[in-house]
Amino acid sequence: MNETAHQGQAGIERPSLYVVATPIGNLADITLRALDVLKRVAAIAAEDTRMASRLLKHHGVTARLLALHEHNERGAAQKLVDLLAQGKSVALISDAGTPAISDPGALAVAAVRGAGYPVIPVPGPNAAICATRCNIAALKAQLSSGVKRTNWVSINPPTRIWINSSSSSNVPAQNWPER
Repeated sequence: MNETAHQGQAGIERPSLYVVATPIGNLADITLRALDVLKRVAAIAAEDTRMASRLLKHHGVTARLLALHEHNERGAAQKLVDLLAQGKSVALISDAGTPAISDPGALAVAAVRGAGYPVIPVPGPNAAICATRCNIAALKAQLSSGVKRTNWVSINPPTRIWINSSSSSNVPAQNWPER
């Protein structure tokens, strides 16, 4: 690890694609590393440039925005590869959370990797971790109040995580399995 990365700065590698997790709800829920990367890259590909503009403006990020959504992902992926070929680093963000999980971005990541450029994850907010920690916090609170663990488990089913994008799934939530 280079000295600047060790000191907490992103240490932008050129040219690279940074897959940057963004806040889930609260604009302040973004990591310092994510902000550093977003301020240092030449361009940011975003699922919805209007939402991205709000986040970036809030944090003083002025990088060029490129639209990358389900209707233009192949063409946008080529634009990212072209920027990388020019020696520029770029970032990929989604509306909330980590891009390419239930949002567009997987094709872009594959295109960048296929062209031989590194793809670097910048972790951040995670809905699954938040849900699990809430369940653990409830367990600890009830155990400290005298509830036996076996009783708690019988009345509190385990946390289940379903990642569903309204634009990518035809299965309504009421049709998801119970267990």
